[in-house]
Parts: sequence; C-alpha cells; structure tokens
Amino acid sequence: MPVIQVHHLEGALDDHTTADLAHRLTDALIAMEGGANTQGGRAFAWVLFTPVKLGDWWIGGRRDDQFVVPPGRFLVHVTVPEGYMNAQHKSEVHASINAAITAATGTSREQNAGASALVVIDEVTEGNWGAAGRTISLDSIAGTVGLSKDSDRFTWVQAYFAAKSRQFAAAGYPSDTGGLLKNQPRR
Repeated sequence: MPVIQVHHLEGALDDHTTADLAHRLTDALIAMEGGANTQGGRAFAWVLFTPVKLGDWWIGGRRDDQFVVPPGRFLVHVTVPEGYMNAQHKSEVHASINAAITAATGTSREQNAGASALVVIDEVTEGNWGAAGRTISLDSIAGTVGLSKDSDRFTWVQAYFAAKSRQFAAAGYPSDTGGLLKNQPRR
C-alpha cells in the first residue's frame, strides 16, 4: 500500500512528462509491493503530484538553481507500512524513484542526474492504515495485493514484527497494539 507524493517546481512537468512519470512510479510501487501486479495491488498504487511555486522552494538559502542539478527540484515522499522494507528494499526504492524521475525528464545521462531529487521513505506505524472506515493491517494489505504469505518479503515482515513484539513485551507495553503485533507470540 505504498503512496508516492511528488513535490516539483511549478511548471517543471508538462502533461506528457507527468503521465510518463506517473506510469514509471506506479511500476516502482508495484515492484515495492513484491511484484503485486494485481487489481488489488494497482488499486493501492497512488501517485500524487504537488507543484510548488519557485518563491516557496529554497535550496541552500537561495531560490535560484545554484545548488540544483538536472532534472531539477523534486522532493518525493514514499509512504509505506512499517516493517515492510529492510535496508536493501529501501535502497532499491531510492534507486528506482530516481531512475523514474531522470528517465521521464530525459536527464538520466546528465552528470549527477537526480542529485537534487530527494526521496524520503515514511513508514506508517502498524495499525495506523485505514480504508473503508476501518483499520487495516499489513497482513490484510498483503492479502489484498496478492503478496504470498510464503514469500521472502512476508517472511521478513513476520520476523520484524516478532522482534518488535518481544521488545514491546519486555518494555511492558500492552498486548493489543494492533496489526501484526497482536498476532505474535510473546516470549
């Protein structure tokens, strides 16, 4: 259930480039979901574009492009469920988002291409996602997008939440913390 929000300089993207970038970022989202190219996986693949006025975007204390390299100013927030990605997965996301931006803007061969395109991965704490007026867990998200619970990705997710559950138990947290944590045995 990743969501990508792309902040870009107003006027930097025409309709064709925006559409191309949206398709490339959707492909990156599907890959982030473990290749969940299903109806459910695509329904969760949201890409939002937010233009920012030049006067509202300062880099290095300046509004000009002195500290900006091609393709220009991009701030991308990738919102994912907590515990869904290990360090390697996150590195893959950073690389795929940068590649999508530089390819869509035709700047992939420029020196330092994408160095001004910052990608931030925001993890939403398990139990804080909601849809249709109810709380949904990473377990239910995985089921909706078609991610096998026997996959390497979901095995890693379960190990992450088992460790977190043990940590919470050791610190005296209540057992009903929501999502996958409530299903983990406490040791």
